[in-house]
Amino acid sequence: MKRIRVIVSLLLCITFCSYALGEEKKNLNIVFIGNSITQGALLEDPRHDAPPVKAALYLRKQPTGGTVRYSNQGVSGSTTLDFLPQNESLFPKVVQVADQFKDETWATLIFSIMLGTNDSAITGPNGAPVSPSDYYGNMKSIVDRLLALYPDCKIVLHRPVWYSPNTYNGAKYLEEGLNRLQSYYPQLQALVLDYSKRFPGQVFMGDTEGFDYFKTHYETDLFPEEGNAGTFYLHPNKKGAAALGELWGKAIQKVIGN
Repeated sequence: MKRIRVIVSLLLCITFCSYALGEEKKNLNIVFIGNSITQGALLEDPRHDAPPVKAALYLRKQPTGGTVRYSNQGVSGSTTLDFLPQNESLFPKVVQVADQFKDETWATLIFSIMLGTNDSAITGPNGAPVSPSDYYGNMKSIVDRLLALYPDCKIVLHRPVWYSPNTYNGAKYLEEGLNRLQSYYPQLQALVLDYSKRFPGQVFMGDTEGFDYFKTHYETDLFPEEGNAGTFYLHPNKKGAAALGELWGKAIQKVIGN
């Protein structure tokens, strides 16, 4: 009889624990900030296939996945200068969207940011070329303002992904641009380190694998585009967008697990 009571107690404990774990859902409101890569440029149906869509789908499928709402604020051709709060160009739209999530305290507000591609160009986009130090300063201005407006938010900074060294469309990137793009990564790392001291638990390094992934898989995961220096690779195709979205989703999942 005693043995039966022990077994029943164990079964009840397992049932209760499973129920409790099932209730620990992570509800998220995510604002994705970026350029044409985030926007889903060249994709036939970006509303269903852009990286933010795939990131949200990945997060919903996780064992702790709850409600995941998101807004894709990727704007083609944009740089960090375009998103600077003081320039009142693209930042007000970010605020407008984030304010709709602001009072939903049952969900974690997350800003997922990947900027730098257009900053790295030799000529073309607003402010390009942006030096590594200016890139650091611009990103800091954006993050500072977001933290001031949304004190409980979390911010995830993704490393900008690879593009081919002959990239030259309406803007000129080439190998010089690619080298500059790579110089932004240490700036992001330094930025995250600084915020870890001043705002612990709020600003994180996001995906760092996408750069090497697309460098290796550009023929299968990036669109071939005809430019002034031959066929170049810059924008993720449907397969690449899914891969990038999953990388972002994994990075965000790691952050909310902290």
